Amino acid sequence: MRLSQSFIKTSKTAPGDEVAKNAQLLIRAGYVYKVMAGVYAYTPLGLRVLENIKQIVREEMNAVGGQELIMTNLQRRETWEGTSRWSDEVVDVWFKTKLQDDTELGLAWSHEEAIMEMMQQFVKSYKDLPISVYQFQTKLRNELRAKSGIMRGREFVMKDMYSLHASQADMDAYYDTVTATYQRVYNRLGLGDETFVTFASGGAFTKFSHEFQTICEAGEDVLYINADKTVAVNEEVLDEATAELGVDKATLVPVTTAEVGNIFKFGTEKSQQMGIYFTDADGRQQPIYLASYGIGITRAMGVIVEKFADEKGIVWPENIAPARVYLVQIGTESKQTADDLYAELGGRGVEVIYDDRDERPGAKFADAELLGIPYRVTVSDRLMGDEKYEFTERKTGQTEVLTVAELVDRLG
Repeated sequence: MRLSQSFIKTSKTAPGDEVAKNAQLLIRAGYVYKVMAGVYAYTPLGLRVLENIKQIVREEMNAVGGQELIMTNLQRRETWEGTSRWSDEVVDVWFKTKLQDDTELGLAWSHEEAIMEMMQQFVKSYKDLPISVYQFQTKLRNELRAKSGIMRGREFVMKDMYSLHASQADMDAYYDTVTATYQRVYNRLGLGDETFVTFASGGAFTKFSHEFQTICEAGEDVLYINADKTVAVNEEVLDEATAELGVDKATLVPVTTAEVGNIFKFGTEKSQQMGIYFTDADGRQQPIYLASYGIGITRAMGVIVEKFADEKGIVWPENIAPARVYLVQIGTESKQTADDLYAELGGRGVEVIYDDRDERPGAKFADAELLGIPYRVTVSDRLMGDEKYEFTERKTGQTEVLTVAELVDRLG
């Protein structure tokens, strides 16, 4: 990407009503555009980050047998009435609309009922189970308060997966597998050391659920953990959960966290409510066991910004950054050299953002730090005679002077 050909521009300021650090930095750096509270558009740079996060999640979901699909956002009222979750008293985040013939529809906030309705066309026998399907979709939730930037939005990208099983044992085993898989996802996102599987309220889903919570000062939750971090309980269910777990709550200490994932076991509740069954090996009708698994893709992006940003701007982990290298060209004589290096790195599969703008060096360096690209390579008239380049790591700020061969070797 050549910045001279991009519409994206950085800014020294963010909207005055934006108090969340993640949104301030993402807006200033040109990753997102704020439409209204809780609603953000993603630029080509922001989309690159989201796609990199999605790819990590996709690889891990595929590894446990998940099959990717895409469900509809428009939902029939009848699909949800049988489980009582059409009611605003049960689910208070629905956005609802009507067709021109006054048929009432909902804009999907989740897809448990919808996937069960769809799968009754495909699941007839125990031989058709288990099934695990997932999607990446923009969800719409009419949140009372939209704050914390992209960490809590009314419109956001989520990965939701649903697994259907013939038995409790099979569901439990797969649930445990996905729990471990989620931890691998957060490890790959750089959040693993401070992300915990948490005992929490199921809200509109089930009595209890398991959340994945990351220690984060900008988070909206309080988590109680023990000294060796093997017990983690959301404050909202502290007394009930510690009693069920047999844990002395006095041994737990509070930390501020942000939810980055949530998983549930519905068991046979949805199947029985909706009248959806399969035929077992003895020819009897049995209810299907259902579990649900969610990861907030845009929320994870916001948490990563909050966790790793410094006073200069964003600091992306290398595996989700929109590019590995921010190439800066300085001077009048080094232009062709920089062009050649841009082409060479691209030919080697290295994603590069090339700052070829007619800007002063200080502005280019400031933008490199604000955008948070892992490595900055500077091509300048000063070093051109020695055929060397400045190589700076964004995370540490350390700079080395390297030859082309050394630079290519460093970037793999």
